[in-house]
Amino acid sequence: MAQSTLRLRGRLSSWLEPVNASFDRVTHGSGRLLVMAVVVGAGVGLAAVAFRWLVTMATLIFTGTIDYSATEGHPAHPWLPWLGGAFVIFAPMVGGLIYGPLVHKFAPEARGHGVPEVMYAISKRGGRIPGKVAIVKSLASAITIGSGGSVGREGPIVQIGSALGSTLGRAVRMPESHLRTLVACGAAGAIAATFNAPIAGVFFALELLLRDFTARSFGVVVLSSVTASIVGRSLLGDEPFLTLPTFTIADPSQFLLFAVLGLLAGLTGVGFTKVLYAVEDLCNWAWRGPEWLRPGVGGLLLGLLLFALPQMYGVGYPVLEKGVQGGYALGFLVLLLVGKVVATSLTIGIGGSGGVFAPSLFIGAMLGAAFGQLAGAMFPVFAGQTGTFALVGMGAVFAGATRAPITAAIILFELTGEYSIILPLLLAVVIATSVSRVLSTDTIYTLKLRRRGVNVDGGPGGILLHSTLVREVMTEAPAAVSSRLTAAEGARMLLSSGQRALPVAHAAGEFIGIVTVAAISDALSNDDDASSLTLSTLIDVPQNAHPDTTLDTVLDSVLAANESGGIPVIDSAGMLQGWLTPDAVLRTLTGKPLNQPA
Repeated sequence: MAQSTLRLRGRLSSWLEPVNASFDRVTHGSGRLLVMAVVVGAGVGLAAVAFRWLVTMATLIFTGTIDYSATEGHPAHPWLPWLGGAFVIFAPMVGGLIYGPLVHKFAPEARGHGVPEVMYAISKRGGRIPGKVAIVKSLASAITIGSGGSVGREGPIVQIGSALGSTLGRAVRMPESHLRTLVACGAAGAIAATFNAPIAGVFFALELLLRDFTARSFGVVVLSSVTASIVGRSLLGDEPFLTLPTFTIADPSQFLLFAVLGLLAGLTGVGFTKVLYAVEDLCNWAWRGPEWLRPGVGGLLLGLLLFALPQMYGVGYPVLEKGVQGGYALGFLVLLLVGKVVATSLTIGIGGSGGVFAPSLFIGAMLGAAFGQLAGAMFPVFAGQTGTFALVGMGAVFAGATRAPITAAIILFELTGEYSIILPLLLAVVIATSVSRVLSTDTIYTLKLRRRGVNVDGGPGGILLHSTLVREVMTEAPAAVSSRLTAAEGARMLLSSGQRALPVAHAAGEFIGIVTVAAISDALSNDDDASSLTLSTLIDVPQNAHPDTTLDTVLDSVLAANESGGIPVIDSAGMLQGWLTPDAVLRTLTGKPLNQPA
């Protein structure tokens, strides 16, 4: 009976080989990654809508309004009329007493502005982010912003989306290289759904997080970003989150002013970064109590600042919009700029949870608007161009703080829909990025990690891996064997080849999978009738590489291939082209040719 069962299993395996091969390519290769990208995008789109609702509800509870920064005259809370406008002094304290213990107990990585933690997870933890981070970050950031924290909602939703991508990827046991991509998919979908800007979401993920513009990564991240944007638009509408003025250039000489604005924006972006971490250091030095209590006590300081300048309450998009439209005098614009730097830094310093993406746009808008008013006063031809300079300032300060010029240019283009903004925006963004690079080694994101002793920037080895194609270093693949061979025959071929694994292919040469020494040894030692087993029952479908991908995209897969001693190189037609081994990668890094010892 046992022998009949084994023979039947062998026949079924041989009959189903072509079907199994096709199914494996879909479920274990790029097909599964594409499906997961859509799932992550849809999930992040829903999460972004839910998070915005949480922020709105928290703000309503703490202030009695949907957005307190948009109010006039410092109104009182409807539940506490006897306090008048002074209730904002206590709102951050109450909020801190709620989210402080929550973050401290369940997810300390939810503290701060979020994006550095995602960068760390991608570069150092194989894309692994605990699922609880998404829940804790949602609640903590919503309470922080709703109770007055002067931070953005984009950083939190990026971390939430990334945690969702990581959790879903680990649930279906995606390999590390794909898991990192799914984390980036979550971040891209977060930006896309929040700003209604799918292209900016893609480049935010590729430029800041993955730092990878290969065709595979680009396509998968685009799919997730578009899906999230569709979900967001279907639930929130297709309206932009900001109403911005029409972009116009009064005179070609205005480009010189844009260049000057880019220089100032670079200085402002670096200055914002330095103040942010200086205030955090000051808070660390001054605080001696338990960490969970720090946001509550520090909230009183933030509350005093909000009482003096209520426009700093929460994200502050209505204030940003009014500044871009020329609604504030020059002196007040400067006050708002300085106030936002201090308020955001203090919110992060006391342990608040929120992003610095929106504050950098706010600071840039105030800088640009102030610069535009000054330019109009000095040169009448530029009068009335406040909004134009404010828009360029938004992108330039963001670029100066993050050194992500592509993201900065594209997000402003998507927000305005004005193609004419491209040239002056690119000019200011490039100058701001260059100034930032000269003045600082790190960005507003990487400095947080550098202070913890973590370097996520690629060194010379990383650059070399990123510029070397797999086809340039792959070796000749071991001779492929037929899946119809018995386990004993496969064992003899493995022994004669000196390899730890052999590829299995159809007669036409199409790759099916591999058989390893471990799989054959296990079958021969544990099966009662191993002589009738064929290799088709022992095939494993490993991670593989395409000849035209770069080494950095497959490095983790190569290093993890302990049982096979490398990974197969498969072209787009599914044909086996070569074998990529850890030795080949090591020789690339050491600069030694393949015929020399590593």
